[in-house]
Amino acid sequence: MIEKRQFYINGGWVDPATPNDFSVIDPSTEEAVAVISLGGQADTDAAVAAANAAFPAWSRTDPAERIAHVEKILEVYESHAEEMAQAMSLEMGAPIDMSRNSQVPSGNWHIENFLTAAREFKFIRPLGPHAPNDRILMEPIGTVAMITPWNWPMNQVTLKVIPALLTGCTMVLKPSEIAPLSSVLFSEILHEAGLPAGVYNMVNGDGVGVGSQLSAHPGVDMVSFTGSTRAGIAISKAAADTLKRVSLELGGKGANLIFADADPKAVRRGVAHCMQNTGQSCNAPTRMLVERSVYDQTVEAAREAAENIKVAPAHDSGRHIGPLVSQMQWDKVQGLIQKGIDEGARLVAGGTGRPEGLNRGYFTRPTVFADVSPDMTIAREEIFGPILSIIPFDTEEDAVRIANDTVYGLTNYAQTQDPARLKRMARQLRAGMVEMNGQGRGRGSPFGGVKQSGNGREGGEWGLEDFLEVKAVSGYPDD
Repeated sequence: MIEKRQFYINGGWVDPATPNDFSVIDPSTEEAVAVISLGGQADTDAAVAAANAAFPAWSRTDPAERIAHVEKILEVYESHAEEMAQAMSLEMGAPIDMSRNSQVPSGNWHIENFLTAAREFKFIRPLGPHAPNDRILMEPIGTVAMITPWNWPMNQVTLKVIPALLTGCTMVLKPSEIAPLSSVLFSEILHEAGLPAGVYNMVNGDGVGVGSQLSAHPGVDMVSFTGSTRAGIAISKAAADTLKRVSLELGGKGANLIFADADPKAVRRGVAHCMQNTGQSCNAPTRMLVERSVYDQTVEAAREAAENIKVAPAHDSGRHIGPLVSQMQWDKVQGLIQKGIDEGARLVAGGTGRPEGLNRGYFTRPTVFADVSPDMTIAREEIFGPILSIIPFDTEEDAVRIANDTVYGLTNYAQTQDPARLKRMARQLRAGMVEMNGQGRGRGSPFGGVKQSGNGREGGEWGLEDFLEVKAVSGYPDD
């Protein structure tokens, strides 16, 4: 049994003020594999106080010094890559090869991209030639509370911690209590890298405890949250009393528009993307909108692709998907699969229950529904499981209307060989991101959504700006 009960506060590991043990479950076996402690108000207060005390000195450091600290963090992070991969595979069920090849490298990728952006970032900017003695100062917002999810642990932790460090903020991280081991290791990495005491702090806890305490804390200047839309709304309400900034990266219900002239690999690619990480990605293309003339063949191709996806324990090597993260998530996904059947969608692959041969662990069958109507529950709710809904459309206008008919607006996808149509899709799809013909977003591209998918942007220069205040100064001396 792994024991990680301590919190990282003010540059050292400290015991919780009041012990409150919480078991970490391996979703592949349903067995407890680690124990942490959930923090309380005293732990939250201590972490916020440490961050507040460290802020004046850290915020005044030269940007080059902060860049040097992050370069060291990257070096140490890379030296712990295998340990990090094992931690994430154990805590949230990412298959070990996927953990090594995608989960861990997502952290490297973001750290490198933020370093690139920071080296060119201007913290002091001229207003314009009309006002030669005016300057715009980009200044750190202060102490930031960071609340991160379990599905892509290091992706989300690095998207928050690294830009905050580079901009001169101090912080308190509350990782998901379901998947805390990777963030404990990340805290050890930052300690090994030699960050000044109090700049970075970590307290484990749940949403109703430490999460709520941080959201409402008068010593916190900003909350950066990634998770469900429901929790994002609660955090926004809690933060309103102190008028702190709230940056939210929330749920999604991505539409993948398959036009008749889509490339031959578009359907298989879309199914794989939907099922990646066992469907536990907010930007998963879970609604496949298909032009009527190619609908039947697309449904057949999607069925074949889903049935070729293997499901196996996270600890096994190979290309497969692993379990869902928890019993609660498994129950939710199973209920939504049954809901799809009950509401009349045509089940063409998968279904309820565990895959054959897997009688223990939170495994679910890769599932494809056809003949889904836009008003069905499975077409409207974020499922967070390997479930694809296929919806036919007749015209381009229909496709856009159906795609935009959702409370979410994170990522949409378009598959067509018509350049003019691609440009129309880029403009007309209401989302923070649009990916076309399987081409992923470039390095430093901003990640975030509109509507109930949240606000703010993470990644690159936009991710740096999220943690900065704008100060207008007149009468600034000539350089």
